[in-house]
Amino acid sequence: MEDLLIPKNTSDALALNRPIVEDTEFTTLNLGPTHPATHGIFQNILKMDGEKIVSGEQTIGYIHRAFEKIAERRPFYQITTLTDRMNYCSSPINNMGWHMTVEKLLGVTVPKRAQYIRVIMMELARIADHIICNSILGVDTGAYSGFLYVFQEREKIYEIYEEVCGARLTTNMGRIGGMERDLSPTAIAKIKDLIYNSLPKVLAEFEKLFNRNRIFVDRIVNVGPITAERALEYGFTGPNLRAAGVDYDVRVMEPYSSYEDFEFDIPVGHNGDTYDRFMVRNQEMWESIKIIRQALENLPEGPYYANENHYYLPPKHDVYKNMEALIYHFKIVMGEIDAPAGEIYHAVEGGNGELGFYLVSDGGRAPYRLHFRRPSFIYYQAYPEMCKGVSISDAIVIMSSLNVIAGELDA
Repeated sequence: MEDLLIPKNTSDALALNRPIVEDTEFTTLNLGPTHPATHGIFQNILKMDGEKIVSGEQTIGYIHRAFEKIAERRPFYQITTLTDRMNYCSSPINNMGWHMTVEKLLGVTVPKRAQYIRVIMMELARIADHIICNSILGVDTGAYSGFLYVFQEREKIYEIYEEVCGARLTTNMGRIGGMERDLSPTAIAKIKDLIYNSLPKVLAEFEKLFNRNRIFVDRIVNVGPITAERALEYGFTGPNLRAAGVDYDVRVMEPYSSYEDFEFDIPVGHNGDTYDRFMVRNQEMWESIKIIRQALENLPEGPYYANENHYYLPPKHDVYKNMEALIYHFKIVMGEIDAPAGEIYHAVEGGNGELGFYLVSDGGRAPYRLHFRRPSFIYYQAYPEMCKGVSISDAIVIMSSLNVIAGELDA
């Protein structure tokens, strides 16, 4: 009878001197690239043991557009439209991060008023980004109402974008050297109405719906946790790192655009799980409201752009009447002004973390090399590890809480 025994584990196999026979039958499952819950075009090939994920492998590049290579053939100001299409949920942060990088290369000092306007627009963009992330997390757990509550506020932010630059999603906002135009009375009125009246009320309602909701909390507590040490090893930044307990924020560590003038707190979590990522983003929206209020109340007088004729487009009415303005306009638009040679890295605190621009100039009219440090690309590496041993429904929630934006994943 002993010869008929089938070993079930390593010790039985060694005792009987026979090969192991695996009972477990694994299934390969494609999550993406067009699954609606991935919120973007990227694929995960999952190895499943029943309903549990054993391992996963990401496939990216479905919307790779070669932005870094395209930038080598474009004048500096035309690269702004490429940055729009990375994290398109908070385009103004991308735009202004790029402008500040070029300004660092050129040695341009931006007037204080322009810096404060940039802060206002970047913090509005951060709020819009977090609204999308947290409300969609609710949708992915079956709680649709909160999404409808806050998306009307995102629409108001987009109306402010329209007033400031004429666009909503891919904003192309601002210019190298400052802003394209000053804040109009209508824009200021809309910002004040949003920040002082409607948004705080709606955010409070949103938190009442979710923060202590037993069904929602049970779905996200201890789901997809990551330790601070492991997050740092992967290169996490932004809300996903702060949720793990590390209070790193580029606005504080390397202040830019006069962020040192503002008082705000850096929310941090403890467990680095989905619940902490949700709560950190919620609190960051309140901190952004504080920053915008301070910027509005202390908005400096003065010009909204630097007096740099070689890099900042002259006012249109001057172009029609003044030959010198016409010449500068032509040279800037046609990309006929050389930039200094140099090597620059500049980072801003994007909606998902440290958004960096590494620029190498050889003294020509376009970058010699340009690399974008894209937060989504960096922390998406950790996704298979965070999903080990969880169910498909938890994997969706983890992805949603990381806020993986396909345009930022594939530049």
